[in-house]
Amino acid sequence: MAMVPHKKNQYRPHLIRVPGLTVVFALMFITLGTYNLSSTGSVLGDTANISATGLLAQTNEARNGANEAPLILNSDLNKAAQLKAHDMLANQYWAHTAPDGTEPWAWFDEVGYDYVAAGENLAKGFTSDRGIVAAWMNSREHRENVLNAGYTEVGFGVIDGLLEGKETKLVVALYGTPLEPSVAGSMTGSFIEAPIGAGSIMTRTGYYLQSVSPAVLASFVLLLITAIVAFVAHGYRSKLPKNWRMTWRKHHGLYSGVISLLLIVTVITLYSGGQI
Repeated sequence: MAMVPHKKNQYRPHLIRVPGLTVVFALMFITLGTYNLSSTGSVLGDTANISATGLLAQTNEARNGANEAPLILNSDLNKAAQLKAHDMLANQYWAHTAPDGTEPWAWFDEVGYDYVAAGENLAKGFTSDRGIVAAWMNSREHRENVLNAGYTEVGFGVIDGLLEGKETKLVVALYGTPLEPSVAGSMTGSFIEAPIGAGSIMTRTGYYLQSVSPAVLASFVLLLITAIVAFVAHGYRSKLPKNWRMTWRKHHGLYSGVISLLLIVTVITLYSGGQI
């Protein structure tokens, strides 16, 4: 068999021989490159494909799954969210509250949006709408904003720029329920902001697995299988042909496993730059 070390293959599974590894790595790069090029226009998949309409679709898909009414995209909230995103770049901060003390609700006031309930989610460094909403849904505080039954409208601000010396894409989501015209202008109601960097390592692992593309997930699984086969084969090194046991080839399983793990780390590093 190609993946099980046994006497007939001299305890060298075909999967971790040079031809087998060549096929594995080539398949991984072709799969990633093809998917990235078709979905983002970049072979590396580092070009973000994020829009207000895409974020709305993903948000309402999540709300539908929780039996909540869909949100309506509001142009004033879009403008307010865009203003907040521009302010973060202009003043170089990543927080709900600006360095000068400006609170999130100030952007609602800026566009004249009076509300009875409102909230804000932030994200940066993601390359897809799906990845952002998946990240929010895997953080309790952010998920409460996405699914809050008290909200009826939402606006998204999406902007590219240099933040703290790193080129990134900022996303601001502002949720709200407007006051009735008869009471507009009165004191606004409650405001919910999800904490920056919320979520444990398990939470981040969860949203990473849900937010990555099928190509990345397939590559991850393929490399993981290769690494497992390699390390199992390394356990049979004492049964390798004598001419192999006398050279560095005795540890070919170990080397193949380490290379596979390094590629897994590389893939994770390349496709897990998002932060909420």
